Amino acid sequence: MNWLFPLSKGSGSLPLNSLQQQRQRQIESLKAAHPSLAEIQKDVEYRIPFTVNNSTISVNILLPPQFPQEKPVVSVYPPVGHHLVDGNNGTIITSPLITNFGMHSDLGKVIQSLLDEFWKSPPALMSTGSAGLNGHMYKMPEIPESFPELCDLNLAQLSNMSENEDLLLEFFVSLPQLKQVTSDKEELITNIVDVAKKNLQMEPQLEGKRQEMLYKYEQLTQMKSAFETRMQRQHELSESCSLSTLQARLKVAAHQAEEESEETAENFLEGRTDIDEFLTSFMEKRTLCHSRRAKEEKLQQSINTHGPFPTSH
Repeated sequence: MNWLFPLSKGSGSLPLNSLQQQRQRQIESLKAAHPSLAEIQKDVEYRIPFTVNNSTISVNILLPPQFPQEKPVVSVYPPVGHHLVDGNNGTIITSPLITNFGMHSDLGKVIQSLLDEFWKSPPALMSTGSAGLNGHMYKMPEIPESFPELCDLNLAQLSNMSENEDLLLEFFVSLPQLKQVTSDKEELITNIVDVAKKNLQMEPQLEGKRQEMLYKYEQLTQMKSAFETRMQRQHELSESCSLSTLQARLKVAAHQAEEESEETAENFLEGRTDIDEFLTSFMEKRTLCHSRRAKEEKLQQSINTHGPFPTSH
């Protein structure tokens, strides 16, 4: 629907082909500097995994539409604590290498410098637990270093438990930490069911809005078609009413009147008409011919002065 909402062009933007070329050079630099680079979305999103302190962390590089005029968005996952990472969310890298990124920066070298800094000063994983419903984080119960419940068991009982999976499972199921996880799981399932029911209740309303949108879109399509038809008609009328078109028609009409007057004269000379009829017809056609030629000349003068299209005042 660009006819209705034309795209604006920023005066400060580089030509598209030039911007694309610089974007590709930056991407090639990134790929050359990091063989382990994974392409998530071509020319848009890339990911580099690296391991530090037995933990694998992913560096995500997101290239905005106007990159490299716009700065890349670089983040890490899972969230970490580090002086180069935003302390509020633990994911967005706020290093000056990124905030000061410009047209002449080298993306491959910038990311390598970030990784080198992570190696020198390893980031610490944030204790955020596992992701839960609607993106909220679920914090797992802390696992104690020892289980007091086992202190009262003798060596034979402990040995029997280690060899009997049923007994071991029964013991773990009775732990308060696991009971808490089970309770939280049931509560989470209940919440999911409630949300699903609410979504189902909203389905008729959503379907109504969807049908309304489709109807509005159909109206818009019909209005667009009618608008284009009227624009074409207006263009045709404008062409037919132009001074140059009127002049051409007058020229044809004047020539036609002249031919008819000559034909009248030939008929008189050959004796096919009497003098009274000749004088009436001949004078009428010659007068019409001269009148049309005079109007054609005036139109030509107007065209020379104002152009081929008449203007209203």
